[in-house]
Amino acid sequence: MAEMLGLFTETSMVELLLLLATFVLTSLIGIERQFRQKSAGYRTHVLVGLGSCGFTLVSAYGFAYVRDPGVTMDPSRIAAQIVSGIGFLGAGVIFKGRDVVRGLTTAATIWVAAAVGMACGAGMVSLALALTIFHLITLFLVAPAVRKIPTVDRNRVLHISYADGQGVLRQLLEIATTMGFSSSILRTRRTGDEQKPMVSMDVRFFGHPPLRNLVPHLMDLPGVESVIVRGSDSNEDDDGDDDDAA
Repeated sequence: MAEMLGLFTETSMVELLLLLATFVLTSLIGIERQFRQKSAGYRTHVLVGLGSCGFTLVSAYGFAYVRDPGVTMDPSRIAAQIVSGIGFLGAGVIFKGRDVVRGLTTAATIWVAAAVGMACGAGMVSLALALTIFHLITLFLVAPAVRKIPTVDRNRVLHISYADGQGVLRQLLEIATTMGFSSSILRTRRTGDEQKPMVSMDVRFFGHPPLRNLVPHLMDLPGVESVIVRGSDSNEDDDGDDDDAA
């Protein structure tokens, strides 16, 4: 009777073990996102993985007691729909503002969680385990090492001239911080006259986005007179070929 109701079948133990493997592996992925305080954390990744595993199990083992014996099933059809549908969930965690795109890594981890669930549902636990291990290695070991690779902007300094007494510096630093840059002010000096007091500043910005994304936003600020990109923190009289005026 229980078998007829679908409460326990000959594949139930396998299905439960595969769901358990999905839960453990996607929990590792979700804990990493939760630790980094991302918008899609532990619950999202575990539920995506369990749902993907469940759909794959239904595709592989389902309908055995409701279909005619001579009917053949294609277990890949539901799995293909998972791949298409999970994209909508991943797109929901991607945000764009001030030329900075955020959430791509979280969206990618949702894809990985879905793949782990599908692999477990298909009985490919070794593949699911490998996916989880490579995922954690990428985010915990490789990504921090890649961030330390010097970029072309590492020696570039922005020479900025702006009006004094208008709160321009605060706005400059606020925009840079919003776009993911940290700053180090190398030198400042007052220029201009009493009628038009100006400040000349050399500042180095550090961040993963290209420096060229920051310059237009600084130029648009009221009170900013000029922004010059220099190849190094050389003095103002250096007329090297690396200078770009904006």
